[in-house]
Amino acid sequence: MPVDEGTRSYDAVIVGGGHNGLVAAAYLARAGRSVLVLERLGHTGGAAVSTRPFAGVDARLSRYSYLVSLLPRKIVRDLGLRFQVRGRTVSSYTPTERGGRATGLLVGGGERRTREAFARLTGGEREYAAWQRFYGMTGRVAERVFPTLTEPLPGRDELRRRIDDDTAWRALFEEPIGAAVEENFTDDLVRGVVLTDALIGTFADAHDPSLVQNRCFLYHVIGGGTGAWDVPVGGMGALTDALAAAARTAGAVIATGHEAVRVDTDGRTAEVTYRTADGEGVAAARHVLVNASPQELAALLGDPPPEPAEGAQLKVNMLLTRLPRLRDDAVDPREAFAGTFHIAEGYRQLATAHAQAAAGELPAAPPSEIYCHSLTDPTILGPGLAGRGYQTLTLFGLHTPARLFARDNDAVREELLKATLAQLDAHLAEPLADCLATDADGRPCIEAKTPLDLERDLRLPGGNIFHRALSWPYAQEGTGRWGVETGHPGVLLCGAGAVRGGGVSGVPGHNAAMAVLEA
Repeated sequence: MPVDEGTRSYDAVIVGGGHNGLVAAAYLARAGRSVLVLERLGHTGGAAVSTRPFAGVDARLSRYSYLVSLLPRKIVRDLGLRFQVRGRTVSSYTPTERGGRATGLLVGGGERRTREAFARLTGGEREYAAWQRFYGMTGRVAERVFPTLTEPLPGRDELRRRIDDDTAWRALFEEPIGAAVEENFTDDLVRGVVLTDALIGTFADAHDPSLVQNRCFLYHVIGGGTGAWDVPVGGMGALTDALAAAARTAGAVIATGHEAVRVDTDGRTAEVTYRTADGEGVAAARHVLVNASPQELAALLGDPPPEPAEGAQLKVNMLLTRLPRLRDDAVDPREAFAGTFHIAEGYRQLATAHAQAAAGELPAAPPSEIYCHSLTDPTILGPGLAGRGYQTLTLFGLHTPARLFARDNDAVREELLKATLAQLDAHLAEPLADCLATDADGRPCIEAKTPLDLERDLRLPGGNIFHRALSWPYAQEGTGRWGVETGHPGVLLCGAGAVRGGGVSGVPGHNAAMAVLEA
């Protein structure tokens, strides 16, 4: 809706209608504050949207972000959201070949089945026992850390005391995660499955001294206090639609097609200049919350830009007429694809792929992981598709930094997609291409997005899905009380680049709203 020209001053103007901006808008409006949300695109949701990407096909896919783990139930309850998630019956399946025989590791389906799967792959009990110990440790960390995400930032020493486990602290916060992986596990495939959580959207080696991979790993194992990754019922757009409805119901004004181009502030009040198809306008505010990247924040304020960010992932959406059969006939495809299906993600494979990409080459065996949303939540498919057994597949590729696509984004995208699907086909009893549905124009239902595509479409800096490297969930110099403060009083960063940002969590939006209400 357009901005009401008769109301040009607000308690809060929020730049960006992604999920974090909508969370902040809903909290502030429910607290009685006047709120304006300015969204550049013609719709809200940012990267957390559901779309029908294939012409004439009634399949509503989570086009960019696709699973939920870090969204606190507190936010869902506080805002009265009509939104649900469903757990996956299988955590993961990782196919491989041992002794010339197709096999794999299925994690899930109950403790007995998981133990048997480990024994089948490794020939003994050791790796499963190590798995239980390691994830018992991360589970205890999750229970203690996750509740702090919606509290004022704890200090480093305070968080360490809350965790109360020196071994866990050393493994996750002080030493490269590769050390803990190698110390606890011996099987290369098991090591790779553990390491993948440190590499989602993060271009790093297991032993990177910066520990950026540790921060990524931490956020992937603490969600909900359990580390579980759940399926959003109705697709990711169901969440942002519910958030937009909550914000509007509480009185927030959401103006799509309104692009913020400048923020001027004197430290007490601010003005946000925005552009529409009809010209420019200005909205005054006591507080400005920027639900965009740190680069965009700096550009709006005229500040020096932060360090460049770089994404490192390939996102592929597919619609299939049926799930493909596996070479490992001991596993039902409906179980293998229900969880995270790891491809070319052995420990050595991941190291090799990283080294090749760091040298400026596409990985020869691109690592990736797949899951099937429609197995857990068939509501995203129209009745006709669901009745005929159609299924969706979502693929997320690793170790493909934006720099690799600079020479020719379209050509490199196609080359990488072909190589990635070839790695999947190596574990299938039939080519994936034989299972792809076709759209109304007869084209295969498959689309791929590189970091450069995400930068162009969503203004993610360098295509980085976290906006920049993830931060530790504790206070450091300059982080402020809530992790959303900037160098300008009254201007807050509530996007993924805030401290404790990244993923579909709503945490930066919640924390920015709390900072405003405290003020």
